[in-house]
Amino acid sequence: MRCSQGGPELTPGTSLTSGIRGWRREATAGVGGPRGGRRPQPKHPVSVRFPGVGPGRELREATLGSEVVALASDRVWTSQKDVTVWRKPSEEFSGYLYKAQGVVDDTVNCVIDHLRPGPCRLYWDSLMTSLDILEHFEENCCVMRYTTAGQLWNIISPREFVDFSYTVGYKEGLLSCGISLDWSEKRSEFVRGYNHPCGWFCVPLKDSPNQSLLTGYIQTDLRGMIPQSAVDTAMASTLTNFYGDLRKALQKA
Repeated sequence: MRCSQGGPELTPGTSLTSGIRGWRREATAGVGGPRGGRRPQPKHPVSVRFPGVGPGRELREATLGSEVVALASDRVWTSQKDVTVWRKPSEEFSGYLYKAQGVVDDTVNCVIDHLRPGPCRLYWDSLMTSLDILEHFEENCCVMRYTTAGQLWNIISPREFVDFSYTVGYKEGLLSCGISLDWSEKRSEFVRGYNHPCGWFCVPLKDSPNQSLLTGYIQTDLRGMIPQSAVDTAMASTLTNFYGDLRKALQKA
């Protein structure tokens, strides 16, 4: 598999949440699905306008903020199969913000190529059952709709998400992050979940450039009447299996 060279660069900032929201707002103005009628078509060609000089100024606040990095000093929530997970109460909703971290045996570009929206992601991610690109703004920026399988003997039924996704260079690595949109077009066979600002940050290991440290920040509201104990069990297995699926896919690439 041919690996890409990543996205545009952005400079370090302070707030993951406010940055991604502002970034999404600029890129998806006028996009959001039908509200009683046909979904308005974007102008052609679709252009994404970022205030300031290029995307860097607008996106610099979309990077790993101190409130997220601070998870590293919190108590480990679970650790198995070379994956460590921390958690703390989310500031966005009543659930938790999870931080997952593990080493994968490949370069940063190849790892992020497997994570970004597209057919490759659907091929290896065992939780994902479908993935469609609804709007494509530029090479590393899109609106995606994807569905996930039921979990825990269908205590958690299949979910659907519509996310704004962007991949960008950060420091010596790459950051692929996103947030859900209030997309009004829904399908009755799925419960619509919501991803609050989240992202996957990948950097090369200093002593082993062909290995990468992959860190994920996830705060997903599954919605529906689900006991917190079921959510905790699902998140622990989902994050562990995610790394396992990715490692297997990279070995085959």
